[in-house]
Amino acid sequence: MPTGRSGKLRTLAQRVADALPAELAEEVVLTGSVSRGMADELSDIEMLVVTHEPLELEDCFTLARAAGLDALDTWGAQDGPARRVSGFRDGVPIELIWWPREHGEAQMHALLAGEMSSTADALANGVPLRTSGLLAAWQEQLHAYPAQLAAARIEDAALPWGGFAPAGLLTLVRPGDRLALAEWLVDAATRVLAIVFALNRVWQPTTKRLSARVAPLPIKPDRLTERIEEALTEADPRRALRVMTELQLHTVLLAPGGPNVDRARIWLAEGVEVLRVRP
Repeated sequence: MPTGRSGKLRTLAQRVADALPAELAEEVVLTGSVSRGMADELSDIEMLVVTHEPLELEDCFTLARAAGLDALDTWGAQDGPARRVSGFRDGVPIELIWWPREHGEAQMHALLAGEMSSTADALANGVPLRTSGLLAAWQEQLHAYPAQLAAARIEDAALPWGGFAPAGLLTLVRPGDRLALAEWLVDAATRVLAIVFALNRVWQPTTKRLSARVAPLPIKPDRLTERIEEALTEADPRRALRVMTELQLHTVLLAPGGPNVDRARIWLAEGVEVLRVRP
């Protein structure tokens, strides 16, 4: 059931969408936690605005201001066709991402060709606040997650897990090298999630609210999110690395065979044994 906060923010988002000129903005899509009915008191409003033609950033500022937003700012790269405007309306933080339609179509092509991005999840779960049918067409394209794409993502995610001696994992638990360990753990967790979402043929979301996003997935290692949390918060570096390595192993054991996956299965099993032996 959607949260009460989600309903309130969706109503506010609709007011912003209604204030944008229809002759410029043909499609306005609500994304993020509000579109999925999961908003809480910390949630902001995220919206995608698709325009007929590219707009300059100052034009987007003017339109956002006319839609009731104040304290305007921008973020991210400024050299592409996308524009980003942040601000507040009624004290609620709002992010508007502006795409010309041609850029939107190019983004869809890139996603279906294998580009790793949470954009596919955002669009698949988007809610139209104004539509010409474009969002429905994009969601139809995203409805089927190609098996070939899933296989490629799984193989790519497993690529770094092997190729050097499993005992090399011990270099990550040297005293004073916590940053190197943290980098490995975060990368490993990200790759585990890439494999799990690909196995389930579900477009990968951001890592926010991870427990809720993985709960409905039928194919996943036991205690997936709990083990990631344990590895990232464990004070003992060796134990943290062992927890993550076991999770990596249990993940690739769920995956179909392939050159990288097959190598990873052997290498991770050997790595677990190395980490079980105390010096």
